This record gives sequence, C-alpha cells and structure tokens, in this order.
Amino acid sequence: MNIRGTSALVTGGSRGLGAALGRALARQGARVVLVAREEADLERTAAAIRGEGGLAWALPGDVGDKEQAQYLAGAAAALAGPVDLLVHNASTLGPTPLRLLLDTDCEDLERVLAVNLVGPFRLTKVVAGAMAVRGEGLVVHVTSDASVNAYARWGAYGVSKAALDHLARIWAAEMEGTGVRFLTVDPGEMDTRMHSLAMPEADPASLADPAAVADRVVSMILGSAEIASAARVEAAAWPGERPLRAAS
Repeated sequence: MNIRGTSALVTGGSRGLGAALGRALARQGARVVLVAREEADLERTAAAIRGEGGLAWALPGDVGDKEQAQYLAGAAAALAGPVDLLVHNASTLGPTPLRLLLDTDCEDLERVLAVNLVGPFRLTKVVAGAMAVRGEGLVVHVTSDASVNAYARWGAYGVSKAALDHLARIWAAEMEGTGVRFLTVDPGEMDTRMHSLAMPEADPASLADPAAVADRVVSMILGSAEIASAARVEAAAWPGERPLRAAS
C-alpha cells in the first residue's frame, strides 16, 4: 500500500504502539487522525507529530461506545479525508491485577469485548463500505499472542483478541474482490503502560520498543499487497531490520 497522501485513522493513539504508529505513518506521508479517550495525552501526541513536520489531528473518543462509531468515522473524514487506512489498536485488559475467569464480572467481560471486538466491528462497518466504493482500503487489526495461547488470568482479553482475529478473516472473505483488504498484526510484548499493568514484574529491558515495532508494522502495511488478506503476521518475524526512512 502506498501510504503517502492517504488518510489514516488510528485508535488507541495517545501513547504506546498507537502513538508510535501515528508518528511512523506521518513520516511516510499519511494524514493521521488519532483516537483515544485521554484527551491531554492525545493532544500531546498529535502536537509532537506536527512538530516533526507531519499532519496529525487528535480526536477524543471511546471506541467502546456504540454511539460514537459514526461520529469518529465522519469526524476523521472531515479532518483528513475519507479513511484509506484503519488501524484498530485500542484495547483494554479489563480490571488489573488480571483475574481468573471465575472471578471476572460479566460487566467487565462485556466492557473488554465492547472495546476490543465490538468497537472495531462497528468502526469497520462504517468505514469499509466507503472503501469498497473507492475500490481500495486496508484495515489493520492489532492482536496478541493471547489470541492463540490460553494464558491463565488473561481470559477476557484473550477471548476478545481471538474473536478479533476471526473477525478479520470473515471480513476478508465477505469483501474479497472489493479492493478492501485486512491484516492482523501481533506486535509482541512491548514496553508499554498496558504491559506494565498486566505484568508489573516484567523487566522493561526485555520488552520491545513500541517505536521499533511501529516501524515493522508500517513496513507490513507498505508491503501488504504481497500478504494474503486477513493473514496473521507476527511483528518479530517480519523481515524488516532497518528503520524506515521518511517519504520524500
């Protein structure tokens, strides 16, 4: 996918991988709209991208709120143009410390599914139709190894990510031939606030830098035409060793 001149909507864009993806996409010439609930952090991230010469807007919002999908898609299009690249990065773990399923409240499971699964479904439903009319577009699902491995105490999160993986496969099957493609990316373990909440005992030095992972994900996006739609790709296995250069 040629990123330069595209409109990219990145959820969970206030910090961590989402913020790093915003920066990396802007360096490749995308017009980036960042969505997150934390308005102050979101504004700082967008300002930092603009300070680097990129085009970025902060769009406060909650992808888990069923009333906001139309608003977020419409506002993003008004700011940066019709969405060409949609990155579902926003996630929640649920309550921490992480709990066994027997100790997980139904309401907490519902909230995790609302943010990690139903929110992406709603936003894709709004955006993908317009992509199909234009004959092109890419939707990226950020997943986790918890979607394919059954880790104790990661039940709500793991279930949501497993369903997100399969959602991408179904979207791809149903939209085959429209020009809209899907990519599922497992970024691996990163030095982020979410990881520290889930595993406070982990050594940050053993975790990947979100900026380095973002470069790999953007490299995948650039090469996505060579990847089967809805393929699940691990960032650590992607053969991109060098930092990406800014688009000229």
